[in-house]
Amino acid sequence: MSLPKAELHLHIEGTLEPELAFELAARNGVSLPYADTDELREAYRFEDLQSFLNLYYELMAVLRTERDFEDLANAYLARAAAQGVRHAEIFFDPQAHLARGVGMGTVVEGLWRALGKSEEAHGVSTQLILCFLRDESAESALETLQAAKPYLDRIVGVGLDSAEVGHPPVKFREVYEAAAALGLRRVAHAGEEGPPEYITEALDVLGVERIDHGLRCVEDPALVERLVRERVPLTLCPLSNVRLRTVDVLGDHPLPAMLEAGLLCTVNSDDPAYFGGYAGDNFDAVRQALGLSEDQLRELARNSFLASFLEHDEERRARYLAEVEAYEFS
Repeated sequence: MSLPKAELHLHIEGTLEPELAFELAARNGVSLPYADTDELREAYRFEDLQSFLNLYYELMAVLRTERDFEDLANAYLARAAAQGVRHAEIFFDPQAHLARGVGMGTVVEGLWRALGKSEEAHGVSTQLILCFLRDESAESALETLQAAKPYLDRIVGVGLDSAEVGHPPVKFREVYEAAAALGLRRVAHAGEEGPPEYITEALDVLGVERIDHGLRCVEDPALVERLVRERVPLTLCPLSNVRLRTVDVLGDHPLPAMLEAGLLCTVNSDDPAYFGGYAGDNFDAVRQALGLSEDQLRELARNSFLASFLEHDEERRARYLAEVEAYEFS
């Protein structure tokens, strides 16, 4: 669906399609434990979040140089633009690269070689969000933020991702306080596999402005009421929820009820190479499976721009919102 939209929950490493993975492996002399792209695609069948993360980190081995990160970002931006994405706030996982001996500068400069030209090349404005891996230590997160300081002109905010259960937001209080002091925007994954309490903790302890996922808020009516009252955006990822078994089938997804409750929901693709679809594919899927109306789809698109970190350019935000209102559904 080419309805104009912002993508606010997108892990750039999660856009690594099998074909590009093999291309980069050949370029960098990396041996993959799969015979071909078909066999690799077969591995994209996950039991839960951890089974996905195992493959996600394994395939990162092919990303070595600035050119690799540039090619990865350009491939995503071309696909996203074709599906109506006008603005993308892109997550990246530096700890996963630093652990492999790939420096912060290689990652950021490589991504920026694509992001810096994205408007001209793809018609997509971009921002970059550094994510901390919550299953790594709080000390590692602080070291990562320190390593990112020379590149903060390219980084708009920080996030928190990877294995959620057993790693509550409070673990990262100190690094989020440091990020706030540096003027960085703050988001965090919460309430995907973790309990609703993690959402509350992310808001109250980390001071986040958006909740990534947040699906399990529906289990706590008081929390839903608060999220509605405070207009806290939720960056939902429907196809991801099905692939990771958070929701059994897409027709069971609580998105319609969440919209009905007044929650500021957005629809995003998370790790689209692994989860079966990019941003427009997710819109198509929820339209079909949940019977969303054109008004509801337009609301989701409108929400995505309202929830985006475009305060520095309200004229651009207004222009994108006007595109949403002018869109004609087919």
